[in-house]
Amino acid sequence: MLFIGIALYYLSRMSREEIAAFSTVSANLLLFSIIILFILLAMIKQVNVYETFIEGAKDGFNVAIKIIPYLIAILVAIGVFRASGAMDMVVILVQKVLVFFHIDADFTGALPTAFMKPLSGSGARGMMVDAMNTYGADSFAGRVASVVQGSTDTTFYIIAVYFGSVGIRNTRYAVTCGLIADFAGIAAAILIAYLFFH
Repeated sequence: MLFIGIALYYLSRMSREEIAAFSTVSANLLLFSIIILFILLAMIKQVNVYETFIEGAKDGFNVAIKIIPYLIAILVAIGVFRASGAMDMVVILVQKVLVFFHIDADFTGALPTAFMKPLSGSGARGMMVDAMNTYGADSFAGRVASVVQGSTDTTFYIIAVYFGSVGIRNTRYAVTCGLIADFAGIAAAILIAYLFFH
């Protein structure tokens, strides 16, 4: 937490161009370091990386066949949630509650992205593009939607696909923990967007 606090303080003192350059360089460096780390660890453990990759790819094909029914179920649920208008009603309700309590509601244009992200990454991406088309790519709602897109994960999709692929039917506390993590990610995304963009 101390490292994150120092990083946020350091980044808040930079201009947008400096933040963009810093994040691009650090992200590329981090990604390259992870790849090199995997190769080094494989060499230390004397694992043939290529053969292991091929075996994993073969297993991936079998998993893909097993998860098709779970994938169809989650995609139908997403379609029903969007087409029924339930998401729009929830966003309007949140907006009215915030306005009633005199809380800034500028971020509510990004809530469809936040609600869709636990269900589907592609659906959340579509909601993000819709927010950008409606409010503008450089609008606050568009920026919040972009930050939310990278701050949470597709909890229900992961549970449906990965738990389904290994035959786990009782998810116990996985859904609750995943949704709490999603809520924390969304709240942090909104706060960070207010810190940097508002």
